[in-house]
Amino acid sequence: MKHKSSFEKVISHLSFWVLIAIIFAVLLGYFSPSLAIQTEWMGKGFVDLIKLFIGPIIFLTIVTGIVGMGNLKKVGRIGLKAVIYFEIVTTFALLIGIAFAHFFEPGKINKTGLPVQDASKYERGGHADFSWLQFVKDNFTLQVLIVAIISGIVLSLSKHNGKVMLYLGIASKWVFKALKYVMYLAPVGAFGGMAFTVGKFGIKTLIPLGKLMLTMYGTMIVFIFIVLGTILRYYKLSIWKFLSAIKEELLIVLATSSSESALPSLMNKLEKMGCSKPVVGLVVPTGYSFNLDGTSIYLSMAIIFLAQLYNVELSVFEMLSIIGILMVTSKGAAGVTGSGFIILASTLTAIHRIPLEGLAFLLAIDKFMSEARAITNIIGNGVATLVISKSENEFVHPLNPV
Repeated sequence: MKHKSSFEKVISHLSFWVLIAIIFAVLLGYFSPSLAIQTEWMGKGFVDLIKLFIGPIIFLTIVTGIVGMGNLKKVGRIGLKAVIYFEIVTTFALLIGIAFAHFFEPGKINKTGLPVQDASKYERGGHADFSWLQFVKDNFTLQVLIVAIISGIVLSLSKHNGKVMLYLGIASKWVFKALKYVMYLAPVGAFGGMAFTVGKFGIKTLIPLGKLMLTMYGTMIVFIFIVLGTILRYYKLSIWKFLSAIKEELLIVLATSSSESALPSLMNKLEKMGCSKPVVGLVVPTGYSFNLDGTSIYLSMAIIFLAQLYNVELSVFEMLSIIGILMVTSKGAAGVTGSGFIILASTLTAIHRIPLEGLAFLLAIDKFMSEARAITNIIGNGVATLVISKSENEFVHPLNPV
């Protein structure tokens, strides 16, 4: 049998072609912005295509997992453990965002000449109280999760669950096979997503607010490698090996600014790493609604940035109030376009100290920060799945050990 050379191995990886697509997209966006903007349909089309798989994959994975496990008490324990883990880690993410913003003071800059965009639509939304009912209504992933859990419980109690498992297994096989072929379009989607971003917003937009950009990216790197890395090390797993295993998903998220674009593929990868199907099915979809580590860091850091920008000194009580508000409202930052700004606006409205007009400054660079949020979110959910799989002894023989 002829062995592949190192070059052949590299070019056979999807991540290589995604990376090449991103490089060409940045060049096109920089040198020909008008042409780059016209590629938006490629990025949006790819993300929309991937989103078609989210519902079926979540449903099939959760239902087969619950029916296959047969122990509803264990299913409940895994779900409860996941929610507790999410709340602890996202709260820590909020705290680390505030701490780094206080230490590096990204808002201590001159506002003169900063790019300003209209933020009035988010200000109006900010006056509305957070509604859990509305959150569920707007969050498709959470809706599928709830229906799948109920269906799994009902089918596990049925005397025909053996036949059900057979049919669901066949359906899962065909869905993941179709997803495999769709993923070959990832370089096209990555090219369109990145070219449009650079072409429309321009790299020059980063310069005036570069301090905030660097602080936020640095904070998320520290969170990933120190916080999440330490958690994995406790369970004798490696953050480096995990990131290497999901490099294709990370590049897709980087280019499309959407963590949802890699959700189906991430679930498949985690199973191959050794996580059991029930844990993957319960933890990953729930995490996409309740375990947004990157979003939590961004929200807390953005509020401190605006306070510094307007020279507002926040008291200890006000800081604790901000943390308390964000512990609840940050869970609603999934599934709705612009929800991050609505949450920021509602928090600023609640504390009555920081001008709402500050949102207009953040709008200028939000697109460039969304990649960091999305990447941190997907890594955080992957780590949560590994941790809960390990703690529940649901870590089976892995194909790609971490």
